[in-house]
Amino acid sequence: VKQRTITGLTKPNAPQGVQLPNLGPWQTPAKDFYRIDTAISPPVVSPSAWTLRIHGMVDREITLTFDELIRRPLVEAWVTLNCVSNPVGGEFIGNAWWSGYALADLLREAGISPDADALLQKSHDGWTCGTPISVVMDGRPALLAVAMNGEPLPIEHGFPVRTIVPGLYGFVSATKWVVDIEVTRFEKFTAFWTSRGWAAQAPVKIASRIDLPRANAVVTSGKVAVGGAAWHQHTGIKGVEVPGDGGAWLPMRLGPTPSTDAWVQWSGEVEVAPGKHAVRVRAIGADGEVQTGAETDVAPDGPTGWHSVSFEAR
Repeated sequence: VKQRTITGLTKPNAPQGVQLPNLGPWQTPAKDFYRIDTAISPPVVSPSAWTLRIHGMVDREITLTFDELIRRPLVEAWVTLNCVSNPVGGEFIGNAWWSGYALADLLREAGISPDADALLQKSHDGWTCGTPISVVMDGRPALLAVAMNGEPLPIEHGFPVRTIVPGLYGFVSATKWVVDIEVTRFEKFTAFWTSRGWAAQAPVKIASRIDLPRANAVVTSGKVAVGGAAWHQHTGIKGVEVPGDGGAWLPMRLGPTPSTDAWVQWSGEVEVAPGKHAVRVRAIGADGEVQTGAETDVAPDGPTGWHSVSFEAR
C-alpha cells in the first residue's frame, strides 16, 4: 500500500520523568498495543481509495479524500486507549502518541443539527459504534488519526485512518479503518456491540493497576517496591494509594503526565514481614472520585474493583 507524506508529523518525545524505574513502558510500542478484532483479517485500504463520508443530520454532507484530510492542520496528543472488556489489572490498554485531524472541526463545517446527539461510525469492514457528539465537541483531542508513535498507522491498527476519542472505551469511539460517520440520535440505531448487550454509552471508569511486584513473586522482606499505572482519561489522576501495615491507605508517588488523557505511573514502598502477602491499589481522580472496591463485571460498561497482587516475602 503506497504511503502519503503527512506534513508536520513528529516523533514521540515522552516528557521527562513519566517513565518510572522498574515499570513497563509508559509509551506503548505499536507492536505491543492491544487489539480486539472482529474481522477475520484486517482490511487493506489504500489511501488513494479511502474516503470519509459525513452525513445525516447536517446542513451539508461532506465527502473527504485522504489527500484532502492530510492538508488540514495536524493535531498530536498522548492518549491512553483501553478496552471495555479489560479486566481489573488487565493489559487491554496502551498509551501512544497519536497524530491526526480534529473531528470537531469537520463536524462544524458540516453543520450538525442541535437535535443530534450521536455519531454512528462505520468501519470499512462494516463494524459500527455510537459516540456522543457532546464528547467530540468539548475541546478534547478527538481525532481522525493517521499516525501512531510518529509512524503511519499499522494496518492492524486502522490504516489509513481511525478515530480516537479520549475518555471513552474503544468500543464506543475508536473505529479502525473509519469510512462513514452519520450524525444522528442514539435512539435511531443499534451498533455492533450494543446489539450484543453492551452499553450504548461508556465513558472510561477510573482504574489502577499493580505491575510491581509481579503476581506470586518472591521478594526480600522489609521495604518492598510497589508500582504500576493509573488512569481516568480526560479527568486525570491526582492520587494513588495502597494499604500499609494496619490497613491505612498510604499515598504513593505519582510520575508526571502531559495531559489528563494519558495514564500516569506510580510507585512507592510497603513494609512487609516474612510470609505471604497481598497488596491492592486504588486511584483518586482529579475530580475527587475515589476508585471503588466494589467488584463488577466488564459487561455492560466496564469493570470496577481494586487490583490485588499476591506475593511472598522471605
